[in-house]
Amino acid sequence: MPVESPDQTPLMPYQYPNPPDALPEIVVESAIPTDDRLWVPQAENVWFRPLCLNASQGYWMNLLKVRKSGVLSRHRHPQAVHGFVLKGRWKYLEHDWWAKEGSYVFEPPGETHTLYVPEDCEEMITYFQVNGVMYYTDPWGKGMGFEDVFTKIEMCRKHFEAVGLGADYTNQFIR
Repeated sequence: MPVESPDQTPLMPYQYPNPPDALPEIVVESAIPTDDRLWVPQAENVWFRPLCLNASQGYWMNLLKVRKSGVLSRHRHPQAVHGFVLKGRWKYLEHDWWAKEGSYVFEPPGETHTLYVPEDCEEMITYFQVNGVMYYTDPWGKGMGFEDVFTKIEMCRKHFEAVGLGADYTNQFIR
């Protein structure tokens, strides 16, 4: 531990400005909102809550909320993905494990998997950091579409405009 000088206390904040080109922090006070307008629809009974849309480095962090059972999507990532389950449970059909409340999941680059939510799960919420792209495929790997940080930004802008918050509401999440 560093030794403090006599003219400082442990509760003294840093005394110099941050670098002038440093981006501002993002603080989302209620990550799981009570205002349903903050959930961006992604598919029927599937929404995401943007937390960070990093256009400069090509990743996004969001909460994924699902209120249906069955296959959500089959997709592949060229970069690592991290997930932490906050509510409910889900699995990838390609694996034996279940991601349940409190579980952390690391998805290695290159893996293709099929996200499945069981019938007895009324609501699933998982925090995801997605790096790069989600490349949707059929069971044999044929491309069916993709999402990246830029498509996520566009989805947010359209949704927030439609619900009366304004397209610029999205800007607070973009870095």
